[in-house]
Amino acid sequence: MPKPPILLVKGLFMIQLTRLNRIPMMLNSDLIEHIEITPDTVITLTTGQKIVVLEPAHDVVERVVAFRRAIYQGVLNCPFVKPCEEDTPAATEPA
Repeated sequence: MPKPPILLVKGLFMIQLTRLNRIPMMLNSDLIEHIEITPDTVITLTTGQKIVVLEPAHDVVERVVAFRRAIYQGVLNCPFVKPCEEDTPAATEPA
């Protein structure tokens, strides 16, 4: 069974990755500055720390995208956001 790409930990979404020593870790993807594709995947954080993980770079990117989707989906489902009414003049007038 594949690991979930994102997990909810104490109310925060984080992505799950695996260090080279096969120890799983949780990473706040907002801290990723860039990802290097070498024989290993090296993630450089905004703090300057480098993390080497087993997952290929494209998997890390897919997990970050899933993380962002989960965040934005939560914003769109917010009870304080009123959906647009389709019959309002602003919604029916051409742009």
